[in-house]
Amino acid sequence: MVKGAGDEGSRPEAEPGFWRRVVGQLGTALIVVDPAGRILAVNPAAERLLGRAARAMLGEDAHDLLHRDADGRRIPREQCTLLRAVAERAETREEGRVCLRGDGRLIATYWSASPLTDDGAFLGMAVLLTDAAGDRSARRERAAYTRALEDLTERLTLVAEITDVLGQTLETDEALARLGRLLVPRLADWAAVDLRVGSGQVHRVAVTGPEGRDATQEDWQQHLPEAGEEGGSPLVQVLNGGDPVLQREADMAAPVASALATVHNGFLRTAGARSAVTVPLGSGRQVTGALTLVRTDPAHPFDTDDLTVVSDIGRRVGLVIDNARRFGRQRAVAEAMQRNLLAPLPQPGRLRLAARYQPAPAGSQVGGDWYDAFERKDGTLALVIGDVVGHDLTAAAGMAQLHGILRSLAWDHTGPPGAVVDRLDDAMPAITTVPMATLVLALLEGDPDTGPWTLRWTSAGHPPPLLLTRDGQAQYLEAGQGLLLGAPPGTGGGRPSAAQSLPPGSTLLLYTDGLIEIPGSDLDTGLARLRRHALALAHEPLDTLCDRLPARMPPGSTDDVALLALRLPSP
Repeated sequence: MVKGAGDEGSRPEAEPGFWRRVVGQLGTALIVVDPAGRILAVNPAAERLLGRAARAMLGEDAHDLLHRDADGRRIPREQCTLLRAVAERAETREEGRVCLRGDGRLIATYWSASPLTDDGAFLGMAVLLTDAAGDRSARRERAAYTRALEDLTERLTLVAEITDVLGQTLETDEALARLGRLLVPRLADWAAVDLRVGSGQVHRVAVTGPEGRDATQEDWQQHLPEAGEEGGSPLVQVLNGGDPVLQREADMAAPVASALATVHNGFLRTAGARSAVTVPLGSGRQVTGALTLVRTDPAHPFDTDDLTVVSDIGRRVGLVIDNARRFGRQRAVAEAMQRNLLAPLPQPGRLRLAARYQPAPAGSQVGGDWYDAFERKDGTLALVIGDVVGHDLTAAAGMAQLHGILRSLAWDHTGPPGAVVDRLDDAMPAITTVPMATLVLALLEGDPDTGPWTLRWTSAGHPPPLLLTRDGQAQYLEAGQGLLLGAPPGTGGGRPSAAQSLPPGSTLLLYTDGLIEIPGSDLDTGLARLRRHALALAHEPLDTLCDRLPARMPPGSTDDVALLALRLPSP
């Protein structure tokens, strides 16, 4: 299993025992010694090289057991390069060191030792050995040893980088685009991703190849034939839950029976494949799709080690896609819920209202921002802007609950707006799932055609309304501030309310914090920025102001935005 596979947005980690398998399958002999030079661990390659079983070496002094001179005699401990490296805790390497095998034969080795530490504590040395018999053989072994280490390092680095990069997005298209850029040309010459989209349907959603082959790549991104059970093609097998497949050139020449296999083989021929690997995206029965990598150089075909690495990558990519799809479904439901609640605005008399809701940028979670405007029983106009704490479907559902309850409470309540919000705060724990929320409730009194107009409002921990006048003044209405909904009650009376006369031709803006909170910028800077841009747009038609104001805010916000604007008629 991949750790974290059940947590939305979680990053995948290596399976338990992954590193043990890496060491066990490493083709280079590895010995670990403690600070006293005693052997703590060996891998199978070391057993083969030294002709000794692990149980015969564990706990033994590495120098006494193994090191000899060219005639097979013991070497004084003070002349032992390995013991000196242990004492100095320093990286060391040596050529031509003679070791005694378990069968009595002497072998010349190349070896290198690196210190092992844990939070600064010295644990011992890791020693890699290769057989150096004969100058020519030694050079080949040494080159192979170096390549093996470099390949292993590159593969593990690539897996770690893919895990990190893919974990930064919950958008499927962006994740697959990043995947292609990471795999080509570092691990393959071509990469193709096929996803299941419905019952049996397959869509080739991403193809990455060498630079300059863009047209060819786009040609292969298409809906593919269904993945039936027949055909014997590696792609068909993998999409139907089969094991990862490594294909040599001869394998790709074999005839196929299914339409999907025919299309896939056409892609391999066009890419000039000399070897290919096809692995599932996901694990077990949860196969989301398939990843196919192609190499075109016959001198460097894929091998079984590559297949293991690519299979691990496929599991990780499958987790990212599953999380992205789950997130996308949740986001779509929440956004639909929000938009359905944002009813058409009233336009009483000569008053004009406009509003905008802007979802959070792609890749961010949906929020709980909302607005409302309605005429009350006594003819006054109620304006509401709010933000439910949280960024998920629960927050959107909570927003719907507050929307309905507040309308009911405010419809015929004759007291100040603070009293209405007090009743909402009292009811919220008992009849909603909302833990906390902020909002502004404002009531506009006055004839909708001629005025005069008085605004009465209360704020439950929400950013203050912004009043723009015809003469170019901008004022934040900071009075009437109280605790956010759901906060422990304070001392004293009920929630405060405030009142202010509104001049003809003025514009009132209610907004959520997504309009003023930008990562790397403080709240005062955001408020000043909003004031400046709102003043610049104050004489624009109301719909134009609502369109342009969010667009003028700097990029970087990860929150959704709600904006409600009221304009009074000019004299």
